[in-house]
Amino acid sequence: MSTVKAEIIAIGDELLYGQIMDTNSHWISQQLDLVGVRVVRKTTVGDNRLDILDAFSKAEKRADIILITGGLGPTQDDLTKPLMAEYFECPIVEFPEAVEAVTTFFKRRGREITPLNILQGHLPACCTYVPNEVGTAPGMWFSKNGTYWMSMPGVPHEMKKLMKDFVLPKLPQLFELPVIVHEVIKTVGIGESWLADLIKDWENALPEHIKLAYLPSLGHVKLRLTGFGQSKENLQEEIQSQIAIVMPLIQDYVYGYNEETLETAIGKLLKKSNKTLALAESCTGGFISHLITSIAGSSAYFQGALVPYHNQFKHEILGVSDVTLSEFGAVSEETVREMAVGIKKLFKSDFGLSSSGIAGPDGGTEAKPVGTIWIACAGDGFVETKKLQLTQDRLLNIELTAVAVLNLFRICFSRK
Repeated sequence: MSTVKAEIIAIGDELLYGQIMDTNSHWISQQLDLVGVRVVRKTTVGDNRLDILDAFSKAEKRADIILITGGLGPTQDDLTKPLMAEYFECPIVEFPEAVEAVTTFFKRRGREITPLNILQGHLPACCTYVPNEVGTAPGMWFSKNGTYWMSMPGVPHEMKKLMKDFVLPKLPQLFELPVIVHEVIKTVGIGESWLADLIKDWENALPEHIKLAYLPSLGHVKLRLTGFGQSKENLQEEIQSQIAIVMPLIQDYVYGYNEETLETAIGKLLKKSNKTLALAESCTGGFISHLITSIAGSSAYFQGALVPYHNQFKHEILGVSDVTLSEFGAVSEETVREMAVGIKKLFKSDFGLSSSGIAGPDGGTEAKPVGTIWIACAGDGFVETKKLQLTQDRLLNIELTAVAVLNLFRICFSRK
């Protein structure tokens, strides 16, 4: 079975200028990977005739399927359609069904259609018209010398609709695709190199058709196992067997699988045990609360939060003693300990979490430089604290602290 190769071409000056992030190519790559199509190149090209034609020519030499996004609007700077007509040497003609679809789209929304909009129903004569049910720019499908092309709008939800409804179902009709199974193990609280050292013997013993990838992100490392074969059921069983082998080595760091997030995993723990949580956030400014409440159903276990940014409110509302604040300061183990206990009592919750630190870029001292953060978790009969030494970047420190606080809770919960 030969590898099916794909190239993605994203068109638009706004992508090169950094005015818009190219999330389309990322999403398309994910979808192709799931069905066994290998993306060999991603090309971003501006609104320039020669550059676009050059990208087309080079892509045709190295890919079996070429997926193009952007440049399909009705204005003169939208070059994809005329250049595809030029590349495939065919005229642009009216497609009555495409014109009808555009007209209907505007009528349903009570908007007046313009001559420019009508032209969106004019397409290269040699393409297959692919209806766009959620927008005005149709998809265009071409084939040439054994290579297949699909041109789609740059608007993400329009592109995704065309991919799901047309492109992805068409691929198995055109190519013999392998069976690929992915399983992702989510870890937190351990760095990539330490994790790799911990599981190196297991990794080296993996069968040839199962590959391991390390996918690090802020505070997390994902382990992606990918199996290649002929039977989905057999691959799933093999991968689960490999996970069972490695879990005793890493179970202290594992919080979930595949799409599960740390905040989702924590929500499940609280909901299953019928326990509640409250937060006192100083340096994180409510960011941890945002993560927790982004999960549907969090009202079942999240009591509430307080952002006592100034010492007055740490003392008056949470009960942090004046002696603690004057002797040890707001950024101290003693203060976050009392904050966690105070918020637990104030919101009548089973657990209280707290954070206080110097997020930066200013405010650091020799004794407490920027990036010094203290966090705490209080439960029935215990308070666990931890000191973090993070970066000079404020937003990065906030995100890393949020991960650390949630992970501290996960650890405390497992030990209760």
